[in-house]
Parts: sequence; structure tokens; C-alpha cells
Amino acid sequence: MKRETNTVIVTGASQGIGAAVVRAFLARGYNVVGTARNATKSKELSASDRLALIDGDIGQLETAQKVAELALKKFGSIDAVVANAGIFLVKPFTEYTAEDFRALVATNLSGFIYLAQLAVKQMQAQKRGGSIVSISAALADNPIAGVPASVPMITKGGLNAVIESLALEYAKEHIRFNAVAPGVVDTPLHADDSNDVLKTLSPMGTISTVEEIASAVVYLTEARQITGEVLRVDGGAHIGKW
Repeated sequence: MKRETNTVIVTGASQGIGAAVVRAFLARGYNVVGTARNATKSKELSASDRLALIDGDIGQLETAQKVAELALKKFGSIDAVVANAGIFLVKPFTEYTAEDFRALVATNLSGFIYLAQLAVKQMQAQKRGGSIVSISAALADNPIAGVPASVPMITKGGLNAVIESLALEYAKEHIRFNAVAPGVVDTPLHADDSNDVLKTLSPMGTISTVEEIASAVVYLTEARQITGEVLRVDGGAHIGKW
């Protein structure tokens, strides 16, 4: 892909990892469409000639359609997608409600599926390949005692599974599917949590920055020979007990 003409769509773009991903791609010369429920009110991003912001619930098909239409209208192509929007809830299994489950599926799974379908169709029409990167979670494959996140991990594990299937389905068209699986990241999600406690969740005793996650996303987006990969950015937590 010719980087100077690429257009990437980033979901969950208003803050945290999503905003860092937007900034990383802008720094590398991409055109970016950023979407979130309140993307246009983001304190971290401002619309520009190379950055279009659009509000919406990515769990709704109509939002995905509007996002794809904006990318084509403003920039003329869809070359990459970063499906970052996600919900994460930690509570005992028996306390998850039906509404919790519906919300998790809508944002974490439907939000990926609807936009990825539209992006793949456009990439097929463009006939120059493309990249779709989802944001999974290290906990999906490596649960940690004391971090009860069973129901959210149904959705994150689903993302890991679907990228492998899609990677093979579209390999001959050079449309690649990968995921980044972060461990603990310094985002607003953990604003009320003790850093000392969070550091115990990594063998390295560290907390990832949003920029480190964004770097992994950019790498997978530009790595033409990598598809079907889950890149764990978790300080080694996936290796085993520590």
C-alpha cells in the first residue's frame, strides 16, 4: 500500500487507545476517519484536512454505513480499519446482566462485523488489498485469578477466532486480518485503579502506554506478510504463571 494515499478508519477514536492510534496514523501520513459516540467532542482530537470525525454507536449498522460513506466521500478509499471500540466489564460471572451481554456483543462483535464487511467490499473493489486490525485482550487466552471478566472475554475470544477464519478467506486478495491483545494499559478505564495493583498483572511489572498499543497496531497494518496473527502486548503475561 502507498502510505501517502492510504485511508484508515478507527473506531472508539475519541480517547485512550483509539485517539493514540489516530495520532499515530496521522503522523505517518495517512488520512483518518475517527468515529465514536462523541468523536466530534473529543478533547484529544480535532478535525482537519486529513482527519474526519463522526459520531455514532458502532454497534449499529447505520453508523458503520455512515462511517464508510464519509471515508469514501472525503478521502476516496478505505485501505485499513482499526476496530478499537470496545466495552470491558469486570464482575463475578453470576452478576452479569442480560443488558451487559447485549451491550458487549453490540459494541465488541457487531461493531467489528458491520464495519469490516463494508471495508472488505470496498477493498475488493479497489483491488489492492488492505488491513483490518481488531483490539482483543490478553485475558481472552490467559485469564488472571482476581480479574473476573468471563463474559467480556466471550466477545474478545470471538474476535481472535474470526480473524483467523477471515485471514484465510481473503488471503488471496491480500486483505489481512490481525489483532492486538493488550494487557493492562494506562487509559481512562483504569483511572480509579491503583497502579501498584495493576503492575502485578504483568510479569514485567509494567503498564503499557496507549502509544505502545498504537505502535503495535501500525506495525500490523503495514506488515504485508502478517495475517491471522494475535499480537500480545502484555508484558509477557501470556507466557505463563509468574
